[in-house]
Amino acid sequence: MKPQGVLKGVAKTALGMAVVRVHESLRGDRLFDDPYAQRFLDAAPGAFPEQSASAGGLTALGPPAFLGAVFAFHGVLRTRFFDDYLLAATAAGCPQVVLLAAGLDARAFRLMWPDGVRVFELDLPEVFSFKEAVLDGLDAMPACERRTVPVDLRAEWAGRLVAAGFDRGAPTAWLAEGLLLYLTADEVTRLLTEVGELSTPGSRLAFEHGGIADPALLAQAPGMPTMAEYASLWRGGPGEDAPGWLSRHSWQSQIHDRAELAASYGRLIPGPSSGGFLTAIRTGSALRP
Repeated sequence: MKPQGVLKGVAKTALGMAVVRVHESLRGDRLFDDPYAQRFLDAAPGAFPEQSASAGGLTALGPPAFLGAVFAFHGVLRTRFFDDYLLAATAAGCPQVVLLAAGLDARAFRLMWPDGVRVFELDLPEVFSFKEAVLDGLDAMPACERRTVPVDLRAEWAGRLVAAGFDRGAPTAWLAEGLLLYLTADEVTRLLTEVGELSTPGSRLAFEHGGIADPALLAQAPGMPTMAEYASLWRGGPGEDAPGWLSRHSWQSQIHDRAELAASYGRLIPGPSSGGFLTAIRTGSALRP
């Protein structure tokens, strides 16, 4: 089976992250290595004709390129941070991982998972149509037990996850990477409520928290040709009260500042930053059997 053309809309953002991972993997001081990212790009030639400038010259090209650099930098940090989060969670006793909006990241293949870990990938059917075709062509073998669940996370998805073999009695490491920005506040609430209902005490959860870039710069994104396609899909996400909501629903959360993380990785943020990442541990029981 051949990959099905160039991805559109939200699915194309997954391919955009592959561009970020390719550039980072080529660095001598890379924070991670994703040998599959280039293969996904090879399967969609011409998807990003605007990706011609070097990273070092982006700032000089003005707001569109600079905002792109900020998003790319954020993508690098979040990939490394969430890699570490997942490996730590599985080492701490979570035998199953659920990647909500797994995209084209190849964590099931590129990370060194503890023995016995099962990884569930959830994303749109069109994403998996493209992704699985590329991986099948490489005869890629995951480093864990891997199961894919094609589903729209704005609709019913929990039942399909359980049908795929999800164990409701086992602690789970949940990851919503690059997802919540594309959901309304109500959709985020429904999603996180479902996650809570499927989570036993000791389960983990992680997602992005706060803004990715300066609000004034983000406000210009809809009028930027290179950003308009993505900006048109933004729906606001969970808002600033995510830690409070989680606390009221039996999660104990912690915020990880992006600037502090960047410094710990030896990187300089290309602009003002007030956001970061949120991790949480489930402290209470599921709400329903």
